[in-house]
This record gives sequence, C-alpha cells and structure tokens, in this order.
Amino acid sequence: MSTIKVAMIVGSSRPTSLNERLARAIEKLALTNLISERIRIDDLSFSDSDLEKAPPPEVVRIKADVARNAAALFVMPEFNRSIPAMLKNAIDIGSRSMADNFWRDMPGAMTGTSPGAIGTAAGQQHLRQVLSVLGANALPGEAYVGFSSPTLIDPEGTVENEATRAFIKARVKAPKPRLNPDWSLAHTLFHNALVGAFENA
Repeated sequence: MSTIKVAMIVGSSRPTSLNERLARAIEKLALTNLISERIRIDDLSFSDSDLEKAPPPEVVRIKADVARNAAALFVMPEFNRSIPAMLKNAIDIGSRSMADNFWRDMPGAMTGTSPGAIGTAAGQQHLRQVLSVLGANALPGEAYVGFSSPTLIDPEGTVENEATRAFIKARVKAPKPRLNPDWSLAHTLFHNALVGAFENA
C-alpha cells in the first residue's frame, strides 16, 4: 500500500482551539498510508508584492512544505462568515507569483468546527470560491462539526463518542497524488471522508 502525504493546514493559531482538536482527531483516525504533514502558517509576513521579489525564509519554507504533498486539507474556524485572516494570508502567499502558484491542480478538502448551529459552512463556501480561482481541485460540499459537547473531542484529539470515532475512521482514506488524470479516487477520499463525515457528531 503506497503512502500518500497530505498538507494539513489549521486556520487557528491557538493550541487549544476546537479546530486543533479536530485536526488531531483526523490525524489519529486516518489510515496508516495517509500521512499528514502540518503546515505552519502563524509566522508568515503579510502577503504583498515585495515577498515575491525577496521572499523571507518562512515564505520559502511554506512553499516547499505544501508543494511536496499530494493534496491539502484545511481545518478552519469561521470568522464573520469568512476565512480566518491567517489562513487567507497563507493562501495568498502560496498563490504568488502566478507561475509559482502551488495550489494549482492540487486536490483540496476542508472541514471545521464551531459551537454554532451551522458550524463553519459559510466560511468553507468562501474558501472553496478562493481555491477555485487559484485552480485547485476543491471538492464540493460542506463538512463541519457542530461542537455541541465540550468532550466530543478532547485536547489530544481523542474522540469520546464511539459512533463518531468509527464514522470518521471509516471515511479517511488515501487520495491519489495531484496531476493524476484519474481524479475519481481523490474525489472519493475527500467527499467520503469529510462531506457529511461529522453529521452525527
């Protein structure tokens, strides 16, 4: 069984955030051939044209870190029905210059959690719109967790609810690498793993 690497990008900088818990749960419950690499984004400068001319080390780092992965998974909170500023900044940096846009052709999935009734659905819709403009293969549908119980996922990423744990684990499968002409497996991975994966959470 071949190993597939996925860039996991968490849109919250707080180590105890609900979305950090969700990211840890996904890492724990993924199949052994799906290897996630955490991508650091909290130390990036604000995106502007000067970064293209003389990119600092952290910009060089994130470009290399994301580019070596076959797909991307965004785990995000929602701020004012939109994308967190830190995450949007990382996406903008990765898209510049246009010739070096590492989002192009990359399969991308998204999920997120919130105590609110609609989770992060509106923010995910905005993220999908941005990724589509950049040429990423963003998969359809919203996949979010309504964090109705404070013990649903503990700080270490352990899912206390047996049904929720089994539901996530059954759906986290390995994608095909980007640029493969057959997108069916990548689509199946992220659609099954995330779209509706937390409906019973």
